Amino acid sequence: MSEEILINVTPPETRVAVIENGVLQELIIERSRQIGLVGNIYKGEVCRVLPGMQAAFVDIGLSRAAFLHISDLCSRELEKKRSENIEHYLHEGQHIVVQVVKDPIGTKGARLTTEISIPSRYQVYMPYANNSGVSQRIECETERARLRACIDSFRQQHGCGGFIARTAAECVEEAILFSDMTFLLKLWESILAKIATAKPKQFIHKDLPLSVRTLRDLYKECIERIRVDSKETYHRLIEFAEVFVPEMVPIIEHYTGECPVFDIYSVEDEIQKALERKVKLKSGGHLVFDQTEAMTTVDVNTGGYVGGRNLEETIFKTNLEAAQTISRQLRLRNLGGIIIIDFIDMQSEEHKRQVLQALERNLEKDHAKTKITEVSVLGLVEMTRKRTRESLEHVLCEPCKACGGRGVLKTAESMCLEIFREIIREVRQYNVQQLLVLASNEVVEMLLDEEADMLAELEAFLGVQIKFRAEAEYNQEQYDVVLL
Repeated sequence: MSEEILINVTPPETRVAVIENGVLQELIIERSRQIGLVGNIYKGEVCRVLPGMQAAFVDIGLSRAAFLHISDLCSRELEKKRSENIEHYLHEGQHIVVQVVKDPIGTKGARLTTEISIPSRYQVYMPYANNSGVSQRIECETERARLRACIDSFRQQHGCGGFIARTAAECVEEAILFSDMTFLLKLWESILAKIATAKPKQFIHKDLPLSVRTLRDLYKECIERIRVDSKETYHRLIEFAEVFVPEMVPIIEHYTGECPVFDIYSVEDEIQKALERKVKLKSGGHLVFDQTEAMTTVDVNTGGYVGGRNLEETIFKTNLEAAQTISRQLRLRNLGGIIIIDFIDMQSEEHKRQVLQALERNLEKDHAKTKITEVSVLGLVEMTRKRTRESLEHVLCEPCKACGGRGVLKTAESMCLEIFREIIREVRQYNVQQLLVLASNEVVEMLLDEEADMLAELEAFLGVQIKFRAEAEYNQEQYDVVLL
């Protein structure tokens, strides 16, 4: 499998596209006005403790207070007091060092933890942890044992906190791992110095910019090329790679072509498709994505696909294709939280098993942690995907001002009847002889055409004259009744 990373940089925005076999799989966007907070470290002040929720709100200097649950307190503190009451750990006005683990989403503030973690290329350092670990993606037990021994040896020498060996650490020489861990210790010492002098609600440390994080977090051996269209960013990436990942230097390219770098693999078109509810399948079927604040639902439909043998075989093939497309769309749209997938009902238990296996297999490429349940009694597959930043839709779009984000508008007929009721209400409340109704062009046309007879009856019944004026700027649900 060939893989490529495209980095598009403009002053207000950086976009990273992960391409696998010529197809866009993942998109990360960071804007200068809305830079992600995940990984940032702050000196916060507890502004409210909620014993009923076993949580607290912490002011870290943002527009909304951030949320800290008792389960996100550092393990060392929990082991020391061994209490399940948040009030035994925190009180109002207390100053604590916290790290953002989830960006603010919608009306929710950022999610915090006191279990600080600092990532590098091969390791994640947790200064307050008492244990270490190895990435689950490293499956070889011999290699896992080697990495654990390497970490334990380093910890004994330096008497420091815990480390987690990342996937990139697999088969890396011990000397390089030691150098990586030494760098993390020095970085933590510099952060401690800032913490000692920082005031409450003050920013302490932030993660690397998106372009550099791409080299640190997304690079793997199968990546053939990294193309960046900014000369300044290119030099910054080369400098970082020469120090931390020398093997990446030959594959980093400064793209100077006349065609925009994202047009090479039609990335812009794929982004537009990822904002639509309906996703077409090659077989003729389609998926429908509905994103709400609580969860995301995915509905699988056969559409125009009729198959060649029988109904069960048609359904099975559609569901298999859907499993592959859904896993890609989840990454591309960055959908997180609870996800409910309504596959087309299958009678065969073997078919259900194969569809679930296909979904799990395709999700293995996902960097975000996922968990999938078996097919429920109602034929639904429930899954969760770790959410750390806003979805693609929330980053690029805003709720429709016409429908308020509902995705639908009342029909012109419904608005005509609503206007009639409002006219009756106004006439009964005020002694008027004449009214002026301001509404959209579609509604006014219906009032004067299809609803003309009912309008005449209403005027005769109320004894008033009703005039109408179409307003070009009004949407279909907007209207005003003016007393003349």
